[in-house]
Parts: sequence; structure tokens; C-alpha cells
Amino acid sequence: MNLLTEALIWIGDPAHWAGADGITHRLLQHLGIVALVVVLAAAIALPAGVLVGHTGRGRGLVVATAAAGRAVPTLGLLTLIGLLVGIGLQAPVLALVVLAIPSMLAGAYSGVEAVDPATVDAARAVGMTEWQIVRRVELPLAGPVIVGGLRSAVLQVVATATLAAYVADSGLGRYLFTGLKARDYPLMLAGSLLVVLLALLLDGALGLAHRGITRATTPDAPPRRSTPTEGLR
Repeated sequence: MNLLTEALIWIGDPAHWAGADGITHRLLQHLGIVALVVVLAAAIALPAGVLVGHTGRGRGLVVATAAAGRAVPTLGLLTLIGLLVGIGLQAPVLALVVLAIPSMLAGAYSGVEAVDPATVDAARAVGMTEWQIVRRVELPLAGPVIVGGLRSAVLQVVATATLAAYVADSGLGRYLFTGLKARDYPLMLAGSLLVVLLALLLDGALGLAHRGITRATTPDAPPRRSTPTEGLR
């Protein structure tokens, strides 16, 4: 029996879905960590990105911050924060927020900046305030790019949240560390498969949202008029 078969059998065993160490409980813990991190990162990155995209101020700082954030080794950052704040969820949450901010920041900034300046000027010409321009013009048009950045951040957080089990007994990563310690490789593979499945489901849901927003913000092409010669063909 190969590792994949053993891992699938382990996942399919109803006994492994119940209890404090069951798949259901670990899955909910993982989703809770992801949701908390995404909300905290969005509260920081989206307003900053929209502000920079609207005003054009601090563009270089945003680009540098996004690039630096992507280069930070998450495990090293998690270990450092863990040494500072101790064992628990604080360290992985803070580390994952740092990981999630660059994608959201870049998406918000580039999406708002890409809005046609003529559209913004037209909004100002009809008497809209800057806040109204952001809320009624730029955010709707930048929606697809912003959701794209959010989608990228969510996938990064889902995959990297497995490291939360490194300093806290929480999430699907517990199966990976337990399996590694006991050399139970089918358990490690089962944990990996669960993380992959969760990432695919969330990516599919966000992909549907992305397509819906894109469709809603993209004007329909005008109907093509037929020429008199086409009717004679």
C-alpha cells in the first residue's frame, strides 16, 4: 500500500473527523486563523493602497514595502516573533499578517492607479468630492484587481498557516508536525492534501467572485451594426 492510498484511507476514516484532534476541529481552526489574518491585513493594506493609488503619494514606498514583504522568510519571522511574544497564536498571526499585506497592498494600489484619469476628471467636473470619487468611481473600477490581490493573499495564508502549529497547537499543520515527529508519513501527506483541498476550494470561490466583479464592472460591447452589403451575401 503506497503513501497516497494510506493517506486517503486516513482521511476517509470517520473516526479521524471527530474530537479535539479531528479533521473538522483542525479545519475550523485553520479557517479561523486565515479569516483573522486576512481581516487584519486587509484593514491595513487596503486603505493604504487605495490612498496611495488615489493621491499618487508614497508610490515608491509602497513598491518597496511590497517587494520587501514578499522577500521575508516566513518561518524565520515566525521564530523571531515567537521568541518575543512566546508560545501561542500571536506569533503566527503577526507573521502571516506581514505575509498577506504585500499582495493586498499591491492590488489596491495598482487597481486604483489604473483607473482612467479621464474618468476621474469627469467625476471631479460634475462636483464629486475626493471621497465620493474613491467610493463611487475608483473602487468599483478597481474591484477586479483588488480581489485578485486578495485572492493571492488568501492562498498564501492558507498554505503558510500550517506553520501555526510550529508554535501553537492549532490548524491543519498539526498533522504535518505530528507526522514528522512520529515519522508517520501517511499522516503528513493527509495533512498536506487537506491543506491543498482547502486552498483549491477557497481559490475557486474567490475566482467566482473575481469573475462576477469583472463582469459587473466591464461595459458590454455595443451591438454590431450590419452593413447593407452583408444582407446581400
